Amino acid sequence: MRAWLELVRAPAALSVPGDTLAGAAAAGRAARPGLAAASVLLYWAGMALNDWSDRDLDAVERPERPIPSGRISPAGALGVAVALTGAGVAAAGIFGGRRGLALAGLLAGSVWAYDIKLKHTPAGPAAMAACRVFDVLLGAGPATRAAAPMALAVGAHTYGITLLGTAEVDGAEPSTIVGAMAATGATAALAAVACLGGKSGGGTAERLGAAGLIAGYLATAGRAQVALCTDPDPQHVRQAVRMSILGLIPLQAAAVAGRGRLVQAAALLAALPAGRWLSAKVATS
Repeated sequence: MRAWLELVRAPAALSVPGDTLAGAAAAGRAARPGLAAASVLLYWAGMALNDWSDRDLDAVERPERPIPSGRISPAGALGVAVALTGAGVAAAGIFGGRRGLALAGLLAGSVWAYDIKLKHTPAGPAAMAACRVFDVLLGAGPATRAAAPMALAVGAHTYGITLLGTAEVDGAEPSTIVGAMAATGATAALAAVACLGGKSGGGTAERLGAAGLIAGYLATAGRAQVALCTDPDPQHVRQAVRMSILGLIPLQAAAVAGRGRLVQAAALLAALPAGRWLSAKVATS
């Protein structure tokens, strides 16, 4: 079981349900847990497919991963990726109707394009960012325009993580660190527009809470990236990637809190310590 949890990077999936919650909040519609479950299934599918696609490279660079270590066969990993993709798209169709099915199809297509073709190209970070943009829009339903700023914020954050992930084996160059930090700054700016600008369901207290959560995002993701300026070795890069993934949770909570949905925001934040604990127990890089 541990090998399968490592394959799909199970702890990192705690950062996924917040995408659809943030999209729903930005669009002013009720959250749908079924769509959150669909996005988790598609995330796990992408993680399994990622290891299947990189199995030969991992045999050299990360022999401890489930496939090169022999704990999971390549066919088994690919089969799980296919099954999870089908389940995720089907769940989106059931709980989100035609629009949910269409967005899940776009999300699944982006995931497969990234893992199979685009990951090791200059287009890789943008392709991965598109996956998260579609994930937020999945929760927004018909009101995609209202959710666009938050979707772009999550996309910018994902771009920075993916860029940093290219340095997990050899360590980070200064240009990579600067690029990741720039993406984090752009994320915070877009999130401020999404959470604090225009009309919202929250009052002054809720907006102040959202602003505090955006600051928390910068403290979680940004601090780990800044630390790489003095020690950019692979081990610290991987730690920065893990912390950046978890940093998405306060960002999503900000979007929800800014719309006055404090219970949902608290539920998202509760996942943060759990994610840190699980990341220490199960390999996610």
